[in-house]
Amino acid sequence: MRRLYSTFADSWPGIGLLLMRCVVGAVLLLGTGLNLWHEPSLHIALSSASLALPGLLLIVGLWTPLAGAVVALIEISQILRFDEHPVVGVLTGTIAAALAMLGPGRWSVDARLFGWRRIEAPLRQK
Repeated sequence: MRRLYSTFADSWPGIGLLLMRCVVGAVLLLGTGLNLWHEPSLHIALSSASLALPGLLLIVGLWTPLAGAVVALIEISQILRFDEHPVVGVLTGTIAAALAMLGPGRWSVDARLFGWRRIEAPLRQK
């Protein structure tokens, strides 16, 4: 993960990435819940349920490049297969692809696990 990003954005860019992750994750979880609530067909249920785990991963910021790429690919396939309201899928897929390219930001599990460490050497005693 450290090789993908030289730094994890902090300050206002980091907050922007956090907001993007939370909004995309919430949209995915809400859409999954709504689709599974109405007893859908099997292929709609499977494609919808396959977005729940990447949505949770995006919210907490764990494996963000992988989760963002998976969401973008699934959203593209859903747009191509289903005719109903592609606007939400286009927006969700685009933001997820941007998150896969930009990274999770400072306020994420990825930054905590894979961020740069600061090593402080003790002062030398004379």
